[in-house]
Amino acid sequence: MSSKLTIIPTEIIASRIVELRGKKVMLDKDLATLYGVETKYLTRQVRRNIKRFPADFVFRLTPSEFLRCQIVTSNRGGRRYAPYAFPSPG
Repeated sequence: MSSKLTIIPTEIIASRIVELRGKKVMLDKDLATLYGVETKYLTRQVRRNIKRFPADFVFRLTPSEFLRCQIVTSNRGGRRYAPYAFPSPG
């Protein structure tokens, strides 16, 4: 079993960072894309292990923040739940 390391250009990562609550964050869908997994699998692991995360490591968007991010809707008419945001360290 071989694992292939893929280097992601800084510009791609920077383009997925947004500012919310005065912090630079990356939304769950973008983080999942960078890790090469589906968003539902990333959010499932966060929900199952939420007590392991400090409050400043992950938070859920409010409805107004959710709308402000202009998240693309799915073919089912959109997400059922507000996305998680992961603040950048420092």
